[in-house]
Amino acid sequence: MPQKSFPEIRFYEALIPIIFLVILLSFNVLKIFGDEATSGPNQFALLLAGAVAAVIGFKYGVDYETMLARVSKNIESTSGAILILLFVGALTGTWLLSGVIPTMVYYGLKLLNPSIFLASTLIITAIVSLIIGSSWSTTATVGIALIGIGKALGFPTEMVAGAVISGAYFGDKMSPLSDTTNLASAIAGVDLYRHVRYMMYTTIPTISIALLIFIILGFFHTGNQIQDTTALLADIKKSFFIHPALLLVPAFVIFLIVKKTPPLVALLAGVLLGGLTALFFQKDLLLQIMSKNTNYYIGAYKSIMKAIVWDFNIHTDNPILNELFYSGGMKGMLSTIWLIISAMFFGGIMESIGALKKISETLLKGFKGIFGLFASTDLTCILFNATASDQYLAIVVPGKMYKQAFDDAGLAPENLSRTLEDSGTVTSVLVPWNTGGAYNAKVLGVPTESYFVYAVFNWLSPIMTLIFAYFRIKIKKAKPAPQS
Repeated sequence: MPQKSFPEIRFYEALIPIIFLVILLSFNVLKIFGDEATSGPNQFALLLAGAVAAVIGFKYGVDYETMLARVSKNIESTSGAILILLFVGALTGTWLLSGVIPTMVYYGLKLLNPSIFLASTLIITAIVSLIIGSSWSTTATVGIALIGIGKALGFPTEMVAGAVISGAYFGDKMSPLSDTTNLASAIAGVDLYRHVRYMMYTTIPTISIALLIFIILGFFHTGNQIQDTTALLADIKKSFFIHPALLLVPAFVIFLIVKKTPPLVALLAGVLLGGLTALFFQKDLLLQIMSKNTNYYIGAYKSIMKAIVWDFNIHTDNPILNELFYSGGMKGMLSTIWLIISAMFFGGIMESIGALKKISETLLKGFKGIFGLFASTDLTCILFNATASDQYLAIVVPGKMYKQAFDDAGLAPENLSRTLEDSGTVTSVLVPWNTGGAYNAKVLGVPTESYFVYAVFNWLSPIMTLIFAYFRIKIKKAKPAPQS
């Protein structure tokens, strides 16, 4: 099969669609729509930016079919993420109705001290993600509960979301079970466990700094702390049947993921188990919300189905709980899916016209020496997260592009694999229209631009890898080939 060729567009032309997109997105978010920008305006901005890129492509003879084929391939690559989003929406609905989330919040409020809550959140999500190898599954299970606990304790949700995401992506990055960890090591051609060990040099200092920051934030947080959690706990028990046995539901889902069950299967099991748990453990709640004079099982089925597919909330006497016990269901995920599809359109057009290739080549030429190689790789990964809008592309494409350059510089392949993870894996969640950013913003209920500054581990990781490169700390040289 002949190698795919790209048109030789000019560097400034490659930047035009990106500049146009940034200006339009900034205008939407900062001046006009605010948090509502992701409900449609930002999606259309991505489509418009893609159209601008297409005009440049037409100028260089790239035909419509070529562009559309690349867009279709991009959208196809995100089909798994789209289905996961739908199942997560269903999961939060049934776990709310079944009392699973309220139970996690109830015991979390009893056990977690407010002064160490943020640090505990980071540690808990890091451990869970390390065990199961998935940041997305971590945020969709324990992450949601920790957001609820943080709200009840009076912490800003963006602060809690930053701790959740920092811990979840630490585990995702370092777990041998993680798909991105395996992908980065495979692309660079390095043994998986050697890759994990080498990442510790940059990752341990980064997560330590993040933990220290959250410890300080926890001690000095002066938000609207709830002093009397007794009344709050009583209101939760008044609305739901609370029992430790309900914690077996998320424990079972985590067990399935640890056993490498496909995420869609594990999430579907969680949805069905949540529905059955609601049926048998929350009978009083179901009787309250279903229509009178309705057969219990028919009414219960209807209530469970509503919780799965539509927005759904449990009304209590406490306004804090009313805000907390809400789920958008599968319907609530549709704007995020729309955003992902629009982002794939923009990224596909940009790739098909050669814009991403041109920007990457220019970055590589603009930096000199060992530090320049690390810096250009670092920036290219971030660029792909911001333009191709997918963390897998942000690992695969730069990995293929720079592998030979690392070899020519006499550097061991683990330098490349570590850099791909430090800048490709963890920064996807910082871009609102990236699959990672869109997913986590919707699941946690916090806009990406709001939690950005608190996702300390994620934005500090690419900086840390540049610090190590600049001062030549733990930059391993390749072993010379054995003489025949």
